[in-house]
Amino acid sequence: MTNENISVTKELISFIEKCPTAFHAVGEIANILKSEGFTLLSEGSEWDLQAGGKYYVTRNMSSVIAFAIPDGAEKSFMITASHTDSPTYKLKTETETEVFGKYVKLNVENYGGMIASSWLDRPLSIAGRVIVKDGDTVSARLVKIDRDLVLIPNVAIHQNRTINNGFAYNAAVDMMPLFATSANKGSLKKIIAEEAGCSEESIMNSDLYLYNRTPGSVWGADSDFFSSPKIDNLQCAYSTLMGFTQAINAGGCKAIPVYSSFDNEETGSSTKQGAASQFLFDTLTRICDSLEVTLRSALPSSFMVSADNGHAKHPNHPELSDGANAPHMNAGVVIKSNAAQKYTTDGISAAIFGEICSRAGVPTQLFANRSDMAGGSTLGSISNTNVALNTVDIGLAQLAMHSSYETGGTADTAYMIAAITEFYKTAIKCEGDGAYKIW
Repeated sequence: MTNENISVTKELISFIEKCPTAFHAVGEIANILKSEGFTLLSEGSEWDLQAGGKYYVTRNMSSVIAFAIPDGAEKSFMITASHTDSPTYKLKTETETEVFGKYVKLNVENYGGMIASSWLDRPLSIAGRVIVKDGDTVSARLVKIDRDLVLIPNVAIHQNRTINNGFAYNAAVDMMPLFATSANKGSLKKIIAEEAGCSEESIMNSDLYLYNRTPGSVWGADSDFFSSPKIDNLQCAYSTLMGFTQAINAGGCKAIPVYSSFDNEETGSSTKQGAASQFLFDTLTRICDSLEVTLRSALPSSFMVSADNGHAKHPNHPELSDGANAPHMNAGVVIKSNAAQKYTTDGISAAIFGEICSRAGVPTQLFANRSDMAGGSTLGSISNTNVALNTVDIGLAQLAMHSSYETGGTADTAYMIAAITEFYKTAIKCEGDGAYKIW
């Protein structure tokens, strides 16, 4: 593996370690955008957009859209969409529960569909946001307890002799993390308040989650692989952001570049900040208003890349993949398709994006589920219900999706960055239904 690929992968791992929740992911994306000269906009204010300007806007602190308005650009959009959330466990409001008069465990519930066993016997902690009252003001503050704080203990094999024959984990019984001894009951709010820099009494509510503290790692005979929490989908959120900023910095954008990353994909996207919301539609409309063009006339010559990772062919279980449509790690960007449109890719969008990757010198590979197995869905088709335009669903090949610790290929982040950089330097012109010029 090249030193450049390893370096890019380590930068990705560093990004992921700063993003234990969707709130932190958007906060870190905002830090990167600010360092690149982007101006923060408020949804509640009027926007004064200028040619040559670079802007971003957030919603719920967990979704973000950034864009630039290059001088002389086509009045159409080149958009990437990813998501900021990953499966985890959310703390309930009344979370501390005493057991036997000896221990304190935390009451949590599933957020998304995870591999439950991957959360057991690992160092975990808590992160999210707290809502703080200060006089007449209510505001949210990010918190991240940066130490090993809780753990979900397994049952010894001597007490569950059949565990290796398959076991159904009960979310209300088996997945409750151990937090303290009874002598320290009630201490969680104090810990959270200290991290937030406020008094316990000023905390009105919170959105707090478990996160895996296991550090990311590059490994393999030639450093071929890496493992980390939240590869799905922070690998795509990061790599599309890097492609976005690199293309803008190079001054090669022929259309209006738009970067978006939404929360709540893992629970269906149907929230005010999810891909099913009006967030993207509202933002694009406001851009069009500043350009004195209608969104409906801009969209036919616009294009979206929905970036969310895909399943690599498993070395121990090749039978779970479609034989001819199964990607591999370190083999390039994955184009995903599904006849039922769980992925929004069609022949036109696959051809256009394939051409862009070819121009970038980036290999592509195909993914489709076995025809007798239901697969997951992602945000492309959901977003298209509000903003209808040609869209391709892509990702990078990984193993153990929705584990608390996932695995990917060391070469692939650089492939995605190169492909997305080229994407943002491209413009598309609709010359009739089904006919497009790419330049």
